[in-house]
Order: sequence, then structure tokens, then C-alpha cells
Amino acid sequence: MIKDILDKIDVLRDSVLSSIRDGCNLKDIDDVRIKNLGKKGELTRVLKQMGNLSEEERPVVGAKANEAREMLEEAITERVSELKLRECELNIKKETIDVTLPGKRFTGGKSHPMSIVLNDLKEIFRSMGYTVVNGPEIEETRFVFDMLNTPAGHPARDEGDTFYVSDDVVLRTQTSSVQIRTMLEEKPPIAIISPGRVYRRDEVDATHSPVFHQCEALVVDKNITFADLKGTLETFMKRLYGDSVRLRFRPHHFPYTEPSAEVDLSCFKCNGVGCPFCKGEGWIEMLGAGVVHPVVLQNCGIDPEIYSGFAFGIGLERITMMRYEIDDMRLLYENDIRFLRQF
Repeated sequence: MIKDILDKIDVLRDSVLSSIRDGCNLKDIDDVRIKNLGKKGELTRVLKQMGNLSEEERPVVGAKANEAREMLEEAITERVSELKLRECELNIKKETIDVTLPGKRFTGGKSHPMSIVLNDLKEIFRSMGYTVVNGPEIEETRFVFDMLNTPAGHPARDEGDTFYVSDDVVLRTQTSSVQIRTMLEEKPPIAIISPGRVYRRDEVDATHSPVFHQCEALVVDKNITFADLKGTLETFMKRLYGDSVRLRFRPHHFPYTEPSAEVDLSCFKCNGVGCPFCKGEGWIEMLGAGVVHPVVLQNCGIDPEIYSGFAFGIGLERITMMRYEIDDMRLLYENDIRFLRQF
């Protein structure tokens, strides 16, 4: 009986040593170890037969089994080391770098032209004492229309022009709602700009988009007049486009300002003479502006007998296109690296 067990141990040892030598990867070796040396492995199965041996025979078989186990574990350790070394050498060969090859060029990122203009705009107004204020893009109609003296039935409130989330909630059509929120929360004097994304139901073409960017300004204080508005806009435009530009104010109507005006900029390419860029007119329409309507001040709890103010709004895409002589708004959104690299 003992001879059969000892022979089985020898056969198992030789078989496992052969399997270890033939193992091609670490998984193969681990499978061999579990199958033969694990708790339910072949060696354990052989040793279970020791229950039929005498007390004198058991130590002999135990010593033989321990010797076989140590030999197999040592063989497994050596084979694992060999396979790891071989794997490392293969990886080194695969990852060998030819130092004679030219290096890869990594192009540094640049600011988008609209970001450049927006940062300049913020800097200009901050230098004049303005604060930059932001507000929600999904807004209540009372902030977008009602408190801005835009009653129900006004064309701006039509579903053909405005994106409605519900009857009382819209995607803001202008950042004027930030002006209303500011006047409700703060007492004059107020001097803010409110840049941000706005939404209108426009078809996409060279000069229109349903999603675009606007920056509005608001000043409220004692003795603010239209002259303050003109001086502010002249300072802003000259710093943005150069000292040679001139402004032209044309009467207009906005429900939230009175008096109101459309503001044109003299063409900086032809200096007002007329050219293809300004379509021969010598002037380029830029923005809408005016003195804050007394009803708007009253709606925000500000006494129009004591305070007055001015406001204006300008499209960020428009001033960017004018500054860099871009003739198609869609170029600003297409992320064409050939276009953006110019800036």
C-alpha cells in the first residue's frame, strides 16, 4: 500500500514538473498550481489515502509528499520569474523608441475669438466701474417681459419668436432679465453688465442663430441722462475699435427705454465713405440703447422721480464679426481649426 502511494507521488511530481516547463504564460502556471497543489488538488487527493497506513508508514509518506511539494513550488517560482522576465523583454522591444525620429509637435491652445472679445469687453467696463453679473438662462416671463414693460400680446412674446418651457417660463430672449433681478436685489447706484447666452426662434444663416450671446449694460443713479449713455458708448466703441470710429444715434422704440435709439458705428474699413463691408452705407448697425423707462424703475421699486438710468444691449457675435471682419456667424461655432488658428 505504501509503495503505491509513494509511486503516485513520484508520478504526480514528474507530471507537474513537465507541465510547469511547458507553461507558456503566467495563467498556465497558475492553473497547474491550483490543479495539483491546491486544497482540492491532486497531491491532496493522494495524501488522503494515508488513512489506510500504519503509524510507522505515515511519516515516510508525509516526508515524501513535503519533498515533492517543495520541489514543485520551487519550480513554479523559477518558471514564473522566467516568464515575467521574458514578458518584460518583449515589452521593451515593443516600446523601443527611435531617438533619431523627429519629435511630435504639440500645438498650444488659444482663446476663441468670442472669448477674446468678451474678455476685452469685460475689462473695458470694469475699468469704468461696472460689475459683471450673471443670471439664469431658463427664466420666468415676468423677468423677461412683464417687468420690462412688455405686455401680453407684444410680438416679442409670440411663440414664433420665443422658446417657451411653460406658460410662465421661457429660454431668455435677452439678458435684460438680469438687470431686473439686480434692481430688485440692490439699491442704486447700480452699474452692471450682464453677458450671457440667449435664445430666439431664428433660422440659422450667416447672421442669425437660435442660440447666440448678448451683453447688456445698466446704470441707475441720480441725474443719469442720455448724454451719459452717449459718452459711455463712445468710450466703449473707441476702446474696442479705435479712436477714429464715430457713432450715430437713430430714434427707435423699445418698450423698456424712453427715449430709445439704434446705434450705428462708422465703418472702420472705409471711415464712413462706403465700401462692400458696410454695403456702401458708411455705417454699421451695432446695438439698441435708451434711457430706462420710468415704469421699469417703478416695477423694481425704484422711484423714477429720484433716480434715472440708461441701458443698452449688444450681440457678442456681432462685435466679434465686426472686429475680425468675419462675414458668416456660423464660422464661430463650427470649431474648424483652420479658422480658429487665425486668432
